[in-house]
Amino acid sequence: MKGLGLVLLMCSFSLAGCTGILDTAPEPRATMEAYPLLIQEGEMVTFDARESNAVEGVITEYRWDFGDGEKRETVTGFTSHTYKMFGAYTVTLTVENDQGGVDDTSAVIVVNGAPVIDLKYPENPRAGDSVLLDASASVDPEGNDLLFSWDLDWGVDSDGDGDGRNDIDSSENQVLIPTNKSGIYVGSVTIDDGQEGVLTEVFELNVSSRRFSVVWKEKVIEQSWSDYLAEGDEWSQEVIPGSTGRIISYEAILELENDLIQPYDNFTLVVTVPQDNYQKQGDTEAGNITRNENAKAELTDDKLNPLGAEGIYDSDSMEMVMNMLLNEPGSAFGQSPWVLIVQALQTNPDSTVEILPDPDPGNDWTLTIKITIQEPVITEIAFE
Repeated sequence: MKGLGLVLLMCSFSLAGCTGILDTAPEPRATMEAYPLLIQEGEMVTFDARESNAVEGVITEYRWDFGDGEKRETVTGFTSHTYKMFGAYTVTLTVENDQGGVDDTSAVIVVNGAPVIDLKYPENPRAGDSVLLDASASVDPEGNDLLFSWDLDWGVDSDGDGDGRNDIDSSENQVLIPTNKSGIYVGSVTIDDGQEGVLTEVFELNVSSRRFSVVWKEKVIEQSWSDYLAEGDEWSQEVIPGSTGRIISYEAILELENDLIQPYDNFTLVVTVPQDNYQKQGDTEAGNITRNENAKAELTDDKLNPLGAEGIYDSDSMEMVMNMLLNEPGSAFGQSPWVLIVQALQTNPDSTVEILPDPDPGNDWTLTIKITIQEPVITEIAFE
């Protein structure tokens, strides 16, 4: 009986040892690929653990810890996850086989924070203003230096590649751009943090015209010339009287010196504006001898242009208002050059003896022209 008990005891110890060996489950081998490892906020990462090895049996569970507080369990070794905030996240995968064995592995995902554009510019620029586009307050969450690319006007293809929306007109964080005319200017600024974080913001400048008050003042321009003409000769002079206002009227007087010997000389005065197909002429007529009046020719004309009307005008510049007022249809007579002509048709002979005085100084003449114009006085006023 003692021998039988010893055998049973030995067998009991042997089975206990065998049971311990059977309770030690073989561990699987966990492998994981994550791609991409560098992403931007809001992008997705794919995780592939299908190459994990169960060693014995099969893998029954994949437990994922994405490092941002979210976890997931799957029966297949393939999943994906979206990261909403920038930072570095350690992803841990634990696999378990049907023998109860477990193994884990990990990977680090870097989520780049999107740069933040802070763009400021005037809300109501006026034509002719220089507009400051200021993106200097833009920041990167990780503190990286930002690169700036400005396309200042999508309507202009400055690099000539056929696309007006990809030009690089400036790489500064502030840009000062002139506005020569009113209208809508659309452009964009792109910032790059050097870590594939790229952000673009479109801006729209609604450039308004300026406002001007116009009143008119009258002005008389007077010019005179004196000369001497022999019979058959001609004198001419070009003048441009209408460059600063509307020409309303003129008076031109050609006066000859009194003849000591009759008959009086005969001269002709011509006023012409070639581009307006305008010409007027007159011959000299003898003055009243008893009143010692000289022979003269006189030409006048009035209502050459309508009188200017006071008012308020919206325009891009004072120069544009002036050009509009002076070249308004039906109000632009005389803006081109005028030509004044004096012709000596008939003169009495001078003295044949040089030492004797000229008995007939009528060849000497004086021309005076007075031109009345209205000049616009243009004053810029503020919008209400």
